[in-house]
Amino acid sequence: MNSTIKILSAFILLSFTTIFNSRAQSAFEIGLRAGEHVALDATFPLSKAPRFHPSIYFTNDIAIGTYLDWLFSLEGGPQGLKFYPGVGPDFFFGDNFNVGIAGNFGVEYSFDFPLTIGFDYRPGFMITDGFKSYTNNWGFTARFRFVKV
Repeated sequence: MNSTIKILSAFILLSFTTIFNSRAQSAFEIGLRAGEHVALDATFPLSKAPRFHPSIYFTNDIAIGTYLDWLFSLEGGPQGLKFYPGVGPDFFFGDNFNVGIAGNFGVEYSFDFPLTIGFDYRPGFMITDGFKSYTNNWGFTARFRFVKV
């Protein structure tokens, strides 16, 4: 448990460092993700399109997903609608420490008020556990937007 607290503290420190060092063209958001697992979900802008998209999953154990997403809008489509593919490592803390790599594919809509809702799918495979795949990681998100650009 002590190592979990250290890792969560490092995650929070990295997240806030990213916020203050980013040249934001999008917005910092934080909220919840519900689906196969419940997670604390956040986005940190790195520039106009790519963003850092971490999630802390609360399952039988704790897992941290860290994705780099690229945002795309439909030309002529609704202004708040965006699609994103992404990829990044997943870290699993429990009886054994495991590392995986996952894709992050989603769609989200940002309202005129500070709320973004979305749906995503995050299939992946374990690097440290015989390359076992995990394909049931889908979820709905609702995030509060702290900055509107």
